Amino acid sequence: MNIKINNSINFSYNKPPLIIAEISSNHNGSKKKFIDLINCAYDNGADLVKIQTYEPQDITFSKNNSIFFIKKGIWHGKQLWNLYQKAHTPFSWHEEAFKIAKKRRKIIFSTPFSIRALKFLKKFNPPIYKISSFEITDLNLINEISKIKKPIILSTGASNLNDIKNAVNIIKKHHNKIILLHCVSTYPTPIEGANIRKINYLKKNFSNSLIGLSDHSSGISSSLSATALGVVAIEKHVKLNENSKSEDSKFSISMKSLKELSKLSKEVFFSLGTKDYKKKVSKEDKETQIYRRSIYAARDIKKGERFTKNNIKTLRPALGILANNYFKLLGKKSNKNILAENVIKNSMLKTKLK
Repeated sequence: MNIKINNSINFSYNKPPLIIAEISSNHNGSKKKFIDLINCAYDNGADLVKIQTYEPQDITFSKNNSIFFIKKGIWHGKQLWNLYQKAHTPFSWHEEAFKIAKKRRKIIFSTPFSIRALKFLKKFNPPIYKISSFEITDLNLINEISKIKKPIILSTGASNLNDIKNAVNIIKKHHNKIILLHCVSTYPTPIEGANIRKINYLKKNFSNSLIGLSDHSSGISSSLSATALGVVAIEKHVKLNENSKSEDSKFSISMKSLKELSKLSKEVFFSLGTKDYKKKVSKEDKETQIYRRSIYAARDIKKGERFTKNNIKTLRPALGILANNYFKLLGKKSNKNILAENVIKNSMLKTKLK
């Protein structure tokens, strides 16, 4: 089983894992640094480069309410909107990024965080799409990405088995080109929390999909452990050097470490393991599930009005009816007036969701 992108990029257990360099917010708002990160990643062993396609409104609302502030971790006290405003990759930078990859005969792809962002990204015709861990329950977004019928890389951080199955089943309505990444959505992930053996559990339960790793630890040991178990890809956030500072720098590796990972992952490729490890959500991951998506009013909704794709939207944080109930909510009637940007709750429905 394999997923071939071109003559040099082939996701397969029969070869060393492909190394994916995630740029994320490590450009720190500098287009020059963004371009440097892409070129340096290719120069230091990255097989593919990944960026992120969103603007703050694709992820959350601009509100000062306490629910829109991060309570724990390296972004403690930050407002979601302000964090994403600082961290996002401007849409205007995308064209040059894809031109660089084409000129160098390399692959670059992205994670769209909304259907709006997806529509923008499609113009560049990326050969792969990524879905982030916190969007794994946004079945509407996953469905729209799947319709394109390009390979999908899906991160599984903070997810239980049903979360993953629901997302995979949506994709399979359109195609079977799926790569699941074991992931722990703790930033940075402590070595003792990496749970690399969960890769074997994913292999057992999703034998028709390929398995890889999205590694948020600050080093490369977890990635090398995953290589030993047999994975098709390893995704790491990258920064220019150890002194680089950004919102994501604490769980990113330098170009020097990227080069070392590329070399060592090839060296350990043939030493595979066999143990299974049950895939379940850790206590730390459960605490981060608030940053998944739930359903909000996209505009004012009148009492008795039906919920449609035009008057609801899925955004973070997850408070009321969760995003994985999106299709169940369509067609239901509201039992009260609901103001725009308010979360939709089960109590607002004439007929409650079960």
